[in-house]
Amino acid sequence: MKITLRIVFLPLLIISINSFAQKSSKELTAKIEAMAKVGACYSPSFSPDGSEIAFISNISGIPQLWKIPSTGGWPIQLTNFNDPVSNAIWSPKGNKIAFQLAPGGGMNSQIYTIKADGSEIKQITSGGKSNNWMGNWSDDGNYLSYSSNQNNPSGMDSHLYNMLTKMTELSIVNQGIGRITDIGKDNDRFLLSRVASRGSNDLYLIDKESNETLLTKHSGPGSFYGEFSPNGEIYISSNLNRDKIAFGKIKNRKIEVLSERGDSELQNFIFNESGSMALLVWNVAGKNEISLFDIQNQKELKTLDMPVEQVGGGDFSSDDRYFLFTGSGSTEPANVWLYDFENDTFTKLTDSPHPGINLEELIAPELVKFKSFDGLELSGWLYQPAVGNSPYPTVISYHGGPEGQSRPSFSYTFQALLSQGIAVFSPNVRGSSGFGKEFVNLDNGALRTNGIKDIEACYNYVVESGFADKSKVGIMGGSYGGYMVMAGITEYPDMFAAAANLFGVVNFITFFEETEPWMAAISKVEYGDPDTEADMLRALSPINKVAVVKTPTIVLHGANDTNVPVVEAEQVVENLKKRNIPVEYILFQDEGHGWRKTSNKVMSTVSIVNWFKLYLLEK
Repeated sequence: MKITLRIVFLPLLIISINSFAQKSSKELTAKIEAMAKVGACYSPSFSPDGSEIAFISNISGIPQLWKIPSTGGWPIQLTNFNDPVSNAIWSPKGNKIAFQLAPGGGMNSQIYTIKADGSEIKQITSGGKSNNWMGNWSDDGNYLSYSSNQNNPSGMDSHLYNMLTKMTELSIVNQGIGRITDIGKDNDRFLLSRVASRGSNDLYLIDKESNETLLTKHSGPGSFYGEFSPNGEIYISSNLNRDKIAFGKIKNRKIEVLSERGDSELQNFIFNESGSMALLVWNVAGKNEISLFDIQNQKELKTLDMPVEQVGGGDFSSDDRYFLFTGSGSTEPANVWLYDFENDTFTKLTDSPHPGINLEELIAPELVKFKSFDGLELSGWLYQPAVGNSPYPTVISYHGGPEGQSRPSFSYTFQALLSQGIAVFSPNVRGSSGFGKEFVNLDNGALRTNGIKDIEACYNYVVESGFADKSKVGIMGGSYGGYMVMAGITEYPDMFAAAANLFGVVNFITFFEETEPWMAAISKVEYGDPDTEADMLRALSPINKVAVVKTPTIVLHGANDTNVPVVEAEQVVENLKKRNIPVEYILFQDEGHGWRKTSNKVMSTVSIVNWFKLYLLEK
């Protein structure tokens, strides 16, 4: 039956897209395609001497490894695979760049090294179906950390690869996800994060003999991340005995808080090379702020006036003059940015291609707040089209995770919808991250029913505020957001005029049976334990209520998705088809959990936008 569904629905998709295209002017369709072709440059890191920068860009149509002079200039492509490169980092003391490659866009990424001139590409992981995630270089460039499920399917074990001996020297077994967050200066100490369950991890100090010291003893949920300062002290982000994540250090085996904010959480911290300063990245309702922290005097110095809404990654030059990062925002595609501490200036080093798109015409959202059924305050990002008047046809888009967060990030799908006069609302319902420990755990297990009730609260907000036309509201989401889509159209079958489910969970029983074992291991607190709470999981699975669905639904999935396996999509398509509910199915044979190839982004965006145009504008 699975093979039949794939064969039957792909031809229907082609017919459907062609029929939609006939209803749309060529000019509008071209604009949607152009929006999906907007490029991205990200994951930057300095060469050891600071003269060059390695980064990833999809300018070729598939994310690959590139480099550019740190003063700016013409970029040079270093890799040319048929599969996407998903992460890259330059060795701090050598002429090598480590990168991660995702065959078919799936989860079974492999780790490679390459010389900075593009020669001598070497794979250091075993290949096959193993999942491998690249970690950090040691300060001397002799070791590279990574996580892998090669020998332990139920866990991502932590490893150190020796570049000199070409062998893995240290292997630490983990249940669920484990990764080495930092390597000590003399390669004799390591910081290890272990995820006990989604929303709770612990940080350990490990020595060369694999002796472990727990640094973050706690009960209940807790989020911790740690690094060694250049002088060997352990600094940490932590929400131990507090709601929001703060910046601190380990002192006498206890966490001492050094910097905290009542309105935001610490997202990340990065030390400069000398160890005199830490750069703190704060998450303020989804936007980023950066402050500088004086290590010697243990105080914040100032907050930078950022030119972008989102900050990703970060790397200091060896002389500490420059800070390198990925900058992006709702109207700014991801690019490589440089901050000059001496002159207090920002420079955009790359200009991600956007042919046919005037970035100044893109639409930034407004942050809004509203109450749910029980009085809980929710928030979200509201995008108003430049054309038309309220009440607008509106798509409510839910983030994944569930511990994800709707942020003012660049979304080609949002901007394509807006260009057609369709508004977008991207809410943060209970269970979203960025708002504290209590809020992110409000949808665990049986509490998920309250998260589903937030769907109605979001709908009521956009309609009762006069922003949205109540008869022309659509719902969209990917991964867990796809679950929210299916929960929305099963719990509220008369609420939505159209739906787009992107690689979403619909059946918690089959999810636990088919997903990666390490993913299943860490998901039992968040969703429920299939061994002891199967009845609850069935009750929370939209597939068991699909008989009430009336909403026309488009379903998109990657054939190589082992996170949310394709069986989740096929259950939806088969059930809706039997009941003659309008349904379309796009299966990307060369993608996993999300789209990385530009051609697939174009196909996805055109299909989704035309689907909502058909049901929100034309019917």
